[in-house]
Amino acid sequence: MESSDLRQRLLPGDEVRRKNLNHSAGESITPYASAGLASRAFFLWLNPVLALGYKAPLEPADIPALAPEDGSREACSQLARAWDFERRQRGIDGASLSSALARCYWKEMAAAGVFAFLKSVTLSVGPLVLNSFIAFANGRVLFKGEGYALVAALFLAKMVESISQRHWYFASRRVGMRARAALIGAIYEKELKLSNLGRQSHAAGEIVNYMAVDAYRVGEFPYWFHMAWTVPLQIFIAMGIIYFSVGLATFAGLAVIFLTMFLNGPVVRMQQKCQAMLMAAQDERLRATSEALRNMKILKLQAWEDKFMAAIQNLRDAEFQWIRGVQYRRTLNSIFFWVSPILVTTSTFVAAYFLGIPLSASNVFTALATLRIIQESIRLVPDVISAFVNVRVSLARISRFLGEDELDPSIVSRSSSRDNEVAVRIEYADFDWDSDELIPTLKDITLTVKRGEKLAVCGEVGSGKSTLLHAILGELPKLRGTIHVSGSVAYVSQSAWIQSGTIRDNILFGLPLENDRYIMTLRACALDKDLENLQFGDLTEIGERGLNVSGGQKQRIQLARAIYQDADVYLLDDPFSAVDAQTGALLLKNCILGALSAKTIILVTHQVDFLPIFDSILLLHDGEIHSFGKYEDLLKESELFQDLVGAHKDVMGTRAQGPEKRVLDRRLSSKNSQKRKHDQEQVADRIKGDQLIKLEEVERGDTGMRPFIYYLGQANGFLYIGLAVLVYLVFTGGQLSSNWWMASHVGNPNVSAGRLVGIYAAIGLSTVPFVNLRSLLTVTMGLEASKSFFSELTASLFRAPMSFFDSTPTGRILSRLSVDLSILDVDIPFSMQIAMSATLNAYSSLAVTAAVTWQILIVVIPVIYISRRLQLYYLASARDLMRIHGTTKSPLASYLQETIAGASTIRSYCKEKLFMEKMLQLVDDNSGPAFYSNAANEWLIQRLETLWSLIVCCSALVMVILPSAIFVTGFAGLAISYGLSLNVAQVISVQNQCNLANFIVSVERIKQYLHLPREEPQTNILNEPPASWPDCGKIELQNLQIRYVPGSPLVLKGISCTFEGGQRIGIVGRTGSGKTTLISALFRLVEPAGGTIVIDGVDITKVPLKVLRSRLSIIPQEPTLFRGTVRFNVDPLEEHPDTLIWEVLEKCHLRESIKEKPGKLSSLVGDDGENWSVGQRQLFCLARALLKKSRILVLDEATASIDNATDAILQKLLREEFSDCTVITVAHRIPTVIDSDMVLALRDGKLVNLFDVPEKLLNDRTSLFAKLVAEYWSSAQQNH
Repeated sequence: MESSDLRQRLLPGDEVRRKNLNHSAGESITPYASAGLASRAFFLWLNPVLALGYKAPLEPADIPALAPEDGSREACSQLARAWDFERRQRGIDGASLSSALARCYWKEMAAAGVFAFLKSVTLSVGPLVLNSFIAFANGRVLFKGEGYALVAALFLAKMVESISQRHWYFASRRVGMRARAALIGAIYEKELKLSNLGRQSHAAGEIVNYMAVDAYRVGEFPYWFHMAWTVPLQIFIAMGIIYFSVGLATFAGLAVIFLTMFLNGPVVRMQQKCQAMLMAAQDERLRATSEALRNMKILKLQAWEDKFMAAIQNLRDAEFQWIRGVQYRRTLNSIFFWVSPILVTTSTFVAAYFLGIPLSASNVFTALATLRIIQESIRLVPDVISAFVNVRVSLARISRFLGEDELDPSIVSRSSSRDNEVAVRIEYADFDWDSDELIPTLKDITLTVKRGEKLAVCGEVGSGKSTLLHAILGELPKLRGTIHVSGSVAYVSQSAWIQSGTIRDNILFGLPLENDRYIMTLRACALDKDLENLQFGDLTEIGERGLNVSGGQKQRIQLARAIYQDADVYLLDDPFSAVDAQTGALLLKNCILGALSAKTIILVTHQVDFLPIFDSILLLHDGEIHSFGKYEDLLKESELFQDLVGAHKDVMGTRAQGPEKRVLDRRLSSKNSQKRKHDQEQVADRIKGDQLIKLEEVERGDTGMRPFIYYLGQANGFLYIGLAVLVYLVFTGGQLSSNWWMASHVGNPNVSAGRLVGIYAAIGLSTVPFVNLRSLLTVTMGLEASKSFFSELTASLFRAPMSFFDSTPTGRILSRLSVDLSILDVDIPFSMQIAMSATLNAYSSLAVTAAVTWQILIVVIPVIYISRRLQLYYLASARDLMRIHGTTKSPLASYLQETIAGASTIRSYCKEKLFMEKMLQLVDDNSGPAFYSNAANEWLIQRLETLWSLIVCCSALVMVILPSAIFVTGFAGLAISYGLSLNVAQVISVQNQCNLANFIVSVERIKQYLHLPREEPQTNILNEPPASWPDCGKIELQNLQIRYVPGSPLVLKGISCTFEGGQRIGIVGRTGSGKTTLISALFRLVEPAGGTIVIDGVDITKVPLKVLRSRLSIIPQEPTLFRGTVRFNVDPLEEHPDTLIWEVLEKCHLRESIKEKPGKLSSLVGDDGENWSVGQRQLFCLARALLKKSRILVLDEATASIDNATDAILQKLLREEFSDCTVITVAHRIPTVIDSDMVLALRDGKLVNLFDVPEKLLNDRTSLFAKLVAEYWSSAQQNH
């Protein structure tokens, strides 16, 4: 095949891809950057986006990019400089993250403060105008046209107040957006530098929580910051106006305010404690959830879903106690500040009565208007307090994380020179993962690797082979000695790390595409044939952690990544363990001896047959260098090396004879050898016609009240909210009645001052219990809804089929379980309460104003109509902006999770900057919709404020135009006072309606995962087989057909055979032949499209899933350990005593390693078992199987990372312990299955030859099994 032809077949879609890239979101810069003064003042620059969203649903590509000063790069740079300054000034322990943020944004916050000050000052103009207006209504005219001048002054004050508040809020939100972006960048950058010690203190789920929840809370804080001083300022100004009206009586009201603040102090301290505990509990829950989601396949295979779901529910219950504590304390705050305006007015008028201060319409309604205007701000104090508590807790958590231990770059001395004769030099070095360990992991290491030398590192499981590579990378602490590396490094990890994205992206890894070099790399790694069989070629998207590619493909992709980087030193950690013998030999020839022939290579391997081709061999034993030299020399001088090679020869046996070797020779020499279909298992047929990872589901258009109805439909929400509305109507009616009484009788000589004040106070105070009850009902509704949503969401996720997890990045799920659930837990109930209350206040104010000056209805009706049209126009775009904002959260969490898993690989290639740039781009993609959403809120409210200000001014104008005798002075004051508060109530109403509309998107997003497709019901008593089933272990495959997606081609194509009970069955075939699919069918991870699997006479599709999976055992290809203790990892269901656990650990050669640990069985196992070698992890999985002792055991490539000697011991152990069980072994290493009773050979999803005994298949030179054995034997012999 010509290179050009190959290039066309392997690199499809370039033109389409370029077009997509050119049409990426944010192609144009935001019009805000070039907007003029008037355009910024009135948010005119936003009109094009809103017009576009009104015509059609907005897409991410429709949103212009942020201006550079608002971008995450600038934000991160600012914070980095400020944080470095803080640490230099105050030391690492004394550095304050809040001070660093203040240093970054004090100018912007000061500018917002100017607007806040203007708003606070202009707010006081209304009561002063009211006072003058009442005097005017009483006939005291100072000059001609005074009434019109007062109306004009009122309108002007309202306009200045509106513009000031809108730009105060917008500027604050903008600062919050920048701060959040800066913190996400700082968290991500820290993760790239985090040492092993730091990683142990912060699990992946916790770090996601810092980014998703804590950074979000800090980003919300600037919005509330200026309220901390504007509310006291407004109270101070209000008290001054009231003093002007009622003199010394003002101090009674002031005393009530101070008493409220004093009583609130202990509540705030309790709230802060609860918030800190809540975030810690949320960390624990997210850590466990993240771990379960990452390992969902093993949970399903082992039937552990209920156990892990119960553990997560227990963590949620603990978290819920703190949610309840936070919410009820917040409710107590709310009660204090909702009641305080009533108590202030009551105490002021009562004091005036006792002090003998006369009460008139002028001073009474000036005081009432003043308090009504600021009461909405006072009622927001609980939210301000909550914001301060949240930010203090979140900043402390992020600051603690940013102060964690980092990798020391001086551990390894590096030089970029390629002229140095020595590539790697280690002298007298000790290394240790855990500083608490008494004995170093690697001891007294002295090693010199010359440039171009090829060094093989071997040794038994747990001897320190992988640790040596990590030491060269600088990944673990150096206790003594020196280490120097000359030239660039490429690293291939033992557990393949694959990014979500295309195969091409994974191979290029940030480098530009050079076609010739790229195609050479594909051929060297035997990927060219794989890509030809994929519809999208190298643009095929790989699922999260490479879920839709086989183990062999993953290893070859990351090997291709290393080769394409053209590094100087290659560190390869057992990359051939996941491929079959022929592929392994091909990779050795094309990569080690071909593409990398001139490179320095350090290869960790268990495959002894590869060792003769290496220049030197390093044999490790118990963390020390046991032997070092050439292959022939070690064979003569090292007894341990002789045992290692001898074990390999023993497992090789003498089965492969001359005829098989001749068959292989002919196969290798033939240019037209059979076309291999490598690594297509679970892959090719699944993705043909479509990519695996689907775009995130997003609601479209106007969903109306559906999300609200769904939320209220949980846990009697309609009952709670209905009662809350009812009791608040009673409260509002009571407040209106008390003010109406005052308006009707103030100045009435027939009503004494005592009676006037007494009845006013009685009516006002009688409403207090109702506002308290409203708050309790709303919070209880929120708590019950949270409990219901979480239980449904968890059950839905854990019952979903594996196909959902294969096509859904974990970040999408975690974003719903972190920030969306946090909004649902904490924000929605209070937002709903304030929106409901402020809306009722606004309409009650409108009703009073219209009742007194009914003539303004001619203005009110069109204003209401225009207001509604404006809201609909706004909502068309706002909904889409918030939905896009929601969907762009998920990639942040996914990318962080991915980075945590591959941090070592990223650092080894020095790609930290590349990954940081990608993260910052994702942050900008998320910040853009938030920026426009915030601007849209202010755009709407500014226009509504203008309209509703017209109502107030028209009401005043009516009083000016009409004869004064028509209006009672008291009612004139009442109308104007309610009219002034109408504007404030309307603003807060719309503001919280907008907030609630934004928050309800989280309900939409969670709802999407509440009704996922389910696996079959896991409990069905009628179909449950006897407790002893399976008692024989006989498995019958009857015309078994499997497809992964309805309508797609079959992956298994009518397999029929019988595994007799107690037999040892070997399943062989090229990678991609259907072996792992067959195992998936046995455990019903995928349901048969045709045919049946019958175990001991029972069709497994009739057996409840939990029962089926709990009666089978499996040791998976990729060993999985969980964060916790050794005991938990061996016995997750906690069914066995310690004595039995120690017994199986001894059989699995783990007892000594664990006894050396200080905690013994309680010793820590880190995230994904990162503090244990891959081989040790596989031994843990074997220990689980020994404890479970099922009648049927499946080994899926289970010994790929174990040396031959240990493999031989374990095979003997399996024969002894499972002698009466059916053991099904899937393996690339032929010796693992060569002593099986029967062998099943698969090719392209079909049964090849006969299902027969190994001897008979070996004697048939045309059988696939004979060819595989010959290939394995030949590859071993060729390397000796």
